[in-house]
Formats: sequence, C-alpha cells, structure tokens
Amino acid sequence: MTPFILMTAYFIYRQMAPFGSSSLLTVDLGQQYIDFFAYMRRALLHDPSSIFYTFANGLGGEMLGTWAYYLLSPLNWILLLCPGSSLTTGVFFLTVIKYGLAGLAFAWLLLKTTTQSGLKAVTFATAYALMGWSIANQLNIMWLDAAYLLPLVFYGLYLLVHTGKWRTYVVWLAITLIVNYYMAYMICLFMILTFIFLAVDRYTNFRGFLKQVGSFAWTSVAAGLLSAVVLLPTWWSLAQSKAQYTVTTFKWKFEFFPPKMLAKFFLGAFNFDQMPDGTANLFIGAIALLGALFYFGDRKIALRTRITAGIITVFLALSLCVQPLDLLWHAGQFPVWYPYRFSFIVSFWLIWLAAQTLTADFEPGWLAIALVTIVVVAGAAYVALNLKSFKFLQMNQVLLGMFFVVMALVLTTLPIKHHWIYPFLFFVIGVTEISANAFTSLNNISYVSQGEYGNYTDELQRLVNKVQKKDAGFYRMGKTFMRTKGDAFQTGFNGGGVFSSVLPKAVPTFYGNTGNPDGDGFVAYSNGTLVTDALLNMKYYFQQKELSGALSGSSMLPATSNKADLAAYNRISSDHWATTYQNPYALPLGYAASSQVLSLKNKTADPAQYQANWLAALTGNAADTKLYTAENFDQVTFANINQQTKITGAILQKKNLLKPGSITLTMKPTTNDPYYLTFGSTVNPDNATFVLNGKALNQYKTYRNTILVSVADHAKGKTLKLTISLKKGSLWLENFTLYRLNTALFQSAITQLKTQPWHLTRHSNRDFSGKITTTKAGEVLNTSIPYSQGWHATVNGKAAKTDKTVGMFTAVKLPKGKNTVTLSYWPPLLNLGFLISGLTLVVLTGGWWLTHRRH
Repeated sequence: MTPFILMTAYFIYRQMAPFGSSSLLTVDLGQQYIDFFAYMRRALLHDPSSIFYTFANGLGGEMLGTWAYYLLSPLNWILLLCPGSSLTTGVFFLTVIKYGLAGLAFAWLLLKTTTQSGLKAVTFATAYALMGWSIANQLNIMWLDAAYLLPLVFYGLYLLVHTGKWRTYVVWLAITLIVNYYMAYMICLFMILTFIFLAVDRYTNFRGFLKQVGSFAWTSVAAGLLSAVVLLPTWWSLAQSKAQYTVTTFKWKFEFFPPKMLAKFFLGAFNFDQMPDGTANLFIGAIALLGALFYFGDRKIALRTRITAGIITVFLALSLCVQPLDLLWHAGQFPVWYPYRFSFIVSFWLIWLAAQTLTADFEPGWLAIALVTIVVVAGAAYVALNLKSFKFLQMNQVLLGMFFVVMALVLTTLPIKHHWIYPFLFFVIGVTEISANAFTSLNNISYVSQGEYGNYTDELQRLVNKVQKKDAGFYRMGKTFMRTKGDAFQTGFNGGGVFSSVLPKAVPTFYGNTGNPDGDGFVAYSNGTLVTDALLNMKYYFQQKELSGALSGSSMLPATSNKADLAAYNRISSDHWATTYQNPYALPLGYAASSQVLSLKNKTADPAQYQANWLAALTGNAADTKLYTAENFDQVTFANINQQTKITGAILQKKNLLKPGSITLTMKPTTNDPYYLTFGSTVNPDNATFVLNGKALNQYKTYRNTILVSVADHAKGKTLKLTISLKKGSLWLENFTLYRLNTALFQSAITQLKTQPWHLTRHSNRDFSGKITTTKAGEVLNTSIPYSQGWHATVNGKAAKTDKTVGMFTAVKLPKGKNTVTLSYWPPLLNLGFLISGLTLVVLTGGWWLTHRRH
C-alpha cells in the first residue's frame, strides 16, 4: 500500500481533482484517453449498440480495436461511478489504485519466491511500482495494468518451471492478453527470456529440459487461444490500421551513444521533452541498482544462472539502443512519442535480480565491492562531465543521486543485516529516493485544470443535448471549436474527428483528399465546406461566440475555424457561449445516386476539385465537376517582401530579415457565393499569422495535406482583406489558391440527390433499416457509412454485396422500384474468436477436472 499512499498524498498536494482545481489530465490522457473513458461509460450504461460500432469514432468506426487497446482494464469499472466532468475524479483513483496494485503484486511475488519480507519487501515493491517507467508513463494509464500483471505472469511461469502446475500461468497470461494485448506482447517476449533463465537455473538433464520446453509452449499457446475472443477481432482491426505502418526495412545500428542511458538512473531524470523523443526511463533507485550489479558476483547463486542472467541483461540493454531490437519489442513499429515502452520489463528484471541478492546472508567480497563502486563512479562521472547533453538533469540531481548511492553502498555492504535497524534504514533510504524521483519528475509536467476540462465539457454537452432532444433522427454535428479531436466520444454525438492508434488508414487518406487535417492516428473535421457538410450529413453546427469586455479572448471554446459559410445555414438557437445552426443542404445518411460513384478514382491533389468530382459522380452530371472556380485577388501589396507576379506557389522572402514582412491580399466579391482558400502544408500557423479583416483567421494547425479554409459567404460588395505576416525569413505559398463555389450548381445537385432518400424506419449505431425508391435502373444506395467488412446488407430480404466508394464509404446496388434495405454490423472474426476461446476453456477445464479426479 506504500505506493498508493505516497502517490495519493502527492496528488492531493498538487490539488488534483477531487482535491482541488487541477487534474491528472495531460498530453494523451487529456487529449485522447479521457474521451474514450466517457464513451465507455455511455456505451455500457446508456447505449449498448455503440459497443461494437459508433459514429462518434470519426465519421463512424468499429470499436473492438479501441476497447482492446484502451478500455479492457477491469479497473475501468470505477469510472462508471463518475459522470460528466467528474470523470477526472475517476482517473485520479484509477491511477493511484494501479500504482498500489503494482507494488502489491511485486511484494506478493517476492514473498512467494524469495526470502525477502517485511520492510525490505516493501522497499523493493515501492521501487518497482514507482519506477521511472511508471512515473513517465502515468498518463498512458492503460499501460499501467502491465505493471501489476507482469509479476503475476512471472509467478505463473515460475510455478510452471518449479512445480509443473500450469493454471496460474495460463490464466494470468490470458488475462494480460485480454486486458492490453500491446503490453502483453512485450510481456510474452520477456516470458521467453524468463523461461530460459528459469530453465537453466533448474536444469538437471536434457530430457527434463525438453519436457519443460513442451510445457512452456503448450501453456503459452493455450493462453493465446483463451484470449482469441479479443485477439482475433483486434488483429483484424489492426490489419486496417496500425499494421499498415509496420516498418519492413531497418539498419543494424545504435540509435544513440549507449552510455547516454546512464543519465536515466538518476532521480528526476525526466521532463516533457523526453516524451516525444528520449532515452528509456530506467530509474529504480540506488539500492535496487546496486543489488542488480552485486547479483553477478554473488557466489551463492550458480555460475550458469548468473551467466544466463548476464546474457539476458545485455540483450535487454542492447534492446534499448539498437534499432532492430527496439523494433522487435514494439512489434515492428517505431513508437510515435513515448519511446522504449518496454523499459518496465528492464526495471522489473533489475529489481528482481537485486531481490535475489540482497538477502539477510548477503556478504559481498572486497573485489565485488570495488568493481561495483568503479562501475557506479565511472557512470556518474560520464553523466556529470556531459551534463550539458542531458537537459532533463541538473548537477544537484547527480550529487543527490550519488549521495543515495553512497548510503545504499554502505548499507548493503556493512555486516549489520541481522540488526533490527537494517530493514528500517533499507526502507527509509529506498523509499525516500523513490518518492523524491516521483515528485521531482511529475513536477516537470503541466496539467489541464479541472475548469478547463469541466467547463468546456459541460457547455458542449448542453449544446448536444438540446439538439438531440429536438431531433431523434440520424445525423452528424460539426463545430468550429475543439478541445480534443474526440469531443464526440466525450459528449455523445455523431461527429467527424478522432485521435486513435487504431484509426484505419483509409480515413486520414479521405480527410487529406477532401481538405481536412489528417495524420496517421488522427483526423479533424475542422475544414468542412458546403459540399462536404452536405455529403457527410453534417446537419447541425455549433459556433463559438466572440465575447467582449473582460471575457474577450476567452478560450473556454477554443476556435479551430472561422467558417464564414455558416452564413448559408439557419440559425436555430443561441446561449451565452455558442450559436447552433441547422444545415438546409444536409443529405440523409443514404440516398439513390449514380453508379458512376463506384468507379470514381482520385486523379487530383486539389481538395476543391476532388469534392467537385465526388459530387459529379454521385449526380451523374459532368457539369458538376466545374463546381469550384479559381478567382484572382483584386490587389496584392507587399511589405518588406520581394514583389511577386504570381501568388500560388510563390516563395515570399523578407528583404530585411530583422524587420517584419507581410503580404496583404484584397478582393471584393461580386456574388454571394462562398469563397475558400486552399493552404498547402507549408502555409500554416507555425510559419505565418493570418488576419482577415482585422481578426485572426483561426485554423487547426496540424495538417500535412492541402486544406480548404472558408473566408467569405454572402459577402457581395464587401471588401475582404487578408494579411499574411511571416514568422520566418521566407514562406512558400504552397497550393495557395482562392476558389468560389457555384451556389446555384451546388443547390441543383443537392436537390437532385434529396429526391430519392433512404427513409430510415429504425437506426442505431450498428443497425439501419429503411425504404428507398429508385426511378432509374442501375442506381446505388450511397451512404456516408464508412466501408467495413463488418457491414452486411440485405435488399428486400436477400443478402446483398456492399461496395466501397471514394475508398471510404458503403454503397449497395439497387434494382429499379421500391426497396427495403438493411445494413447491420458485426465485428469480423468475433464469432470465430468466441468459438476458439470457448473450446479452449472447455478442453482446459475438462483436462484439469480429469487430472484432479485421478488424484
């Protein structure tokens, strides 16, 4: 319970909710996981149809992959008690409980397998629970389950090798695979190393060794088969997402100079800069580190066992700095942020070795003491002499670390181990250093305030609830502000953004094509146009208000776009913070369209032309490909920038690098049509500021493809002045073009598509049914439901094939006349997973029962 008490006390001191105005939300925990937790509560308590599939997942997506990666920890049930903005309270208790369980599991392992007990066992357990990896990855809260599951799996394998009893290993390994397959993969690799270590230690003859290999193999496979119900559908999900980014080429090279890792053994060796790109988090405290070093000179341990342990230790060390081994531990993918995610295994291993050696009868020889001292001093000297290379470390931390090393060295080498004061000093020195590391490291991280999270969430929830109360149909909602890309998960609506490690690759590809921000693991629907809003069923929109006076500049609803084309929508309600609009052009979820959309191929990198081609394929009218027209600015003026004759693709360069440089573009629309600007990836807020008619042109800043920015609508005769101010010496106006949308042509196309809607008679997240009448042969039911093998269609009661449109959505070919069409979703491979897991459980239970009955 020591880790639980220590971290609870620290978080209360930091005023984390519910004990103050701050929260544990930071980085991905605040930007991603908290939204998944809110979704989990809603799915389990209010909307079971969303368990397998939800339209809060971007434009819609399967959820078993998300559950398997983020949400299957049994401890997450605590969050069911924390509705709305009090979810941060649940995160608080979830975090400290996981710290406590990690310490408890490790202490239990020591009591079962070593002579450690009392305060010494508590000290080792605290060192493990609060190791550098746990502190650095506390925000990756779903990974913390691995910290308490690893000792249990290790104990199961220990039992298997020592006694032949298999149930503990199989059960805990299966649970680990189900709770978090990603960390379980790393634990499985480590179990191979562990088996080698234990088998060598227990070796008697080759026949007995082969028998142990057989036992290890079949029990490991059995655990995998037991968890097939989760692993198989998850494997399918990964095949659409993360697996498509697997690295297939690599070089045998060091990723950095290996001795740099030594700096991470000092307390407080962590800051924000270490999250995206740093060395492994290895802090375990001086006592455990010295104990691990002394292990290799401990003569009471068999030489073959120490040699094996040495080989494993070297392999683990190389894994922390050699590229192919790093990739092996991360399943063939370089981590995006949070490098060396498997370092908890290295820390476990070192603490385990220390616990084997620092027993009551441990008496190191002078040679061992001298060698360990030399190693430690040499390592500390390297770090101290190269301190400028370690921005996360100060000299006082190095000196404090050496103070604890000296204390630990004196404590572990003096012959006072049978005196009552020894375990007390062991505990005080060990826990003090471990606690100091936790507090120092976490003090380097900033957190989201409870108000910033709670006020935003409560306001968005009010807006969503008001719309959903009046309209029970199926539709999506957009907004011009954003706290996270998972806002739809947080407040329960069909949105357009998501940030997920299991995002199918087709989704960011589509967003990039249509002019919206995208990345390998995220999409943000912040740049919708009248065209995409209509085609994607964005029926309602929320826009933040510009507050005046003391509230001017309030960031409660942080703006991500200006969206001038909301002028074409109907304003239906307003409150103090935001205005709600209804989109009169929003198409239904499904409608009859030309079969041309089935054969449409993307032949343009211009998002405006892509949208026009998409709409033309749906209507079958070639004229609709002319939907957007490129326009010229009336006037362009340059300030401290070399004159340009052509704006699109121009490279703007300052004449005087020490003075501000800007370009001002002016135009006066001659129609009330919407106007959009395309920004290439270089035309972004990092390189320049954008001011439209005296106000900042808001834009979500992370994008890698050309985006469309709404700048005017219903602005005939009004002067538009856009000023671009360079933040650097030059700016490439990549794909910088002004477009006008032909409103009349757009309205005609939308009116045509609305004439044959799919009238839904029932709908949920994974089941749709409705009637549609087609007037021509060869038409298709075109939907904005993302395509997946999990969607199954019937037309007039007969199974029908689903087709993919624009590489993204689901369509069904229809016969002419009246049709009843259903679409239902069931996760691919889930039934097979159920079957395999069920049969394995029956076989294992039956085998155990028969064996038990014989005895």
